[in-house]
Amino acid sequence: MPQRVYNIILIPRPEGGFTATVPALPDVVTEAETRPMALAMARDAIEGYRETIRAKGWKLPRTEHHTIRIEVKE
Repeated sequence: MPQRVYNIILIPRPEGGFTATVPALPDVVTEAETRPMALAMARDAIEGYRETIRAKGWKLPRTEHHTIRIEVKE
């Protein structure tokens, strides 16, 4: 089965833990106390989202995009 690659953004929360978002799938957002757990939960959320989309007969959003880092002075 072909694989798709998704970028995950981990955002540290001020109270501790991380929020994980998936830019290509804006509905996929999850939170966890550690980086590894946030990544694992993001993977589960992506898989669940994809299963739901397929079950409804909808098309998956395209994942083709470019991520470019730009550094600016503080």
